[in-house]
Amino acid sequence: MALPLDGQIALVTGAGRGIGRAAARALGEAGAEVVAVARTRDDLESLAAEAQGRVTPLVADVRDPAFHRQIEAMPRLDILVNNAGGNRPKMMVDVDDDTLDWMIDLNIRSVYQVARAATRAMRAGGVIINMSSQMGHVGSPRRTVYCMTKHAVEGLTRAMAVELAPSGIRVVSVAPTFVVTPMTEGMFADPAFRDFVYGMVPMKALPEPCDIAHAIVFLASPAARFITGDSLRVDGGWTAQ
Repeated sequence: MALPLDGQIALVTGAGRGIGRAAARALGEAGAEVVAVARTRDDLESLAAEAQGRVTPLVADVRDPAFHRQIEAMPRLDILVNNAGGNRPKMMVDVDDDTLDWMIDLNIRSVYQVARAATRAMRAGGVIINMSSQMGHVGSPRRTVYCMTKHAVEGLTRAMAVELAPSGIRVVSVAPTFVVTPMTEGMFADPAFRDFVYGMVPMKALPEPCDIAHAIVFLASPAARFITGDSLRVDGGWTAQ
């Protein structure tokens, strides 16, 4: 029986850990040949070993123009999971310019540059999945910059979807709630923060990276062929309130 992504070439950024790693594995299990991008070689090599030949590691920084040129030069690209990003939670009045610049550079500028490069490589159409967040739909304390960047990702997704539809390229976003990953696990050591998060999720549970990966595989597959310009919120009901 054919797998839903047989013969597809996928590129996943931020693939060393967390959601990106789960996405790379899930895309491979769905039949895609995956190029997994991260800055840490050991993370990528262990991922490639787990994926049993479906994942090719690529050590690169998503902010590097040389990496953008590598994407543009790919002979074929069908799926981009534009996942790399980060956060440094602070109260707005305490955000220094270095933090502001770092988050804008990583969460907006590099997302745009990687998506632009992928668009140039998708000569026969494709799917671009931008990693957003529930914070791209709401606001939250200590996350003014993060919310700003993820709202930008949602706007970019919609505009790209409209512009690229005639070229056969679908553009969507995935907007998870908090997921316990290496980026967030330190936050949950704070009991007040943990209580706040669980209190905001009607399902009273948090997703695992594989739950986000399943959403990504669905959006990349033919089952979602008429979905573009939309955001799939995997948030347990947080933004429904």
